[in-house]
Amino acid sequence: QVRLAQSGGGLVQPGGSLRLSCLVSGAVINIRTMRWYRQAPGQERELVASISSDGSKTYADSVKGRFTISRDYARSTLYLQMDSLKPEDTAMYFCNRQSPGREFWGQGTQVTVSS
Repeated sequence: QVRLAQSGGGLVQPGGSLRLSCLVSGAVINIRTMRWYRQAPGQERELVASISSDGSKTYADSVKGRFTISRDYARSTLYLQMDSLKPEDTAMYFCNRQSPGREFWGQGTQVTVSS
């Protein structure tokens, strides 16, 4: 059974930093693309960042240069380092893993950027 357990997030002032973690159990973290999504109230869920099995990374234009996706094979954990946070980054963040015919989501973690 694949499970994604998220941690991190919280309230931070504009310009601050946060790191989200996503512990993967029941699967090998680096053989499938892993993704971070976010969803703000009243908006659709959007893809924030992804890291493929070969380690290549992609980012939404809105977070390029500020967010960094990474993974630790030994800890079986996916990370999202978020720097220079802006109020518009406020959302619920979700980690995601897809395999043929199946999709797995973390429970979500709230990130609020406010002074």
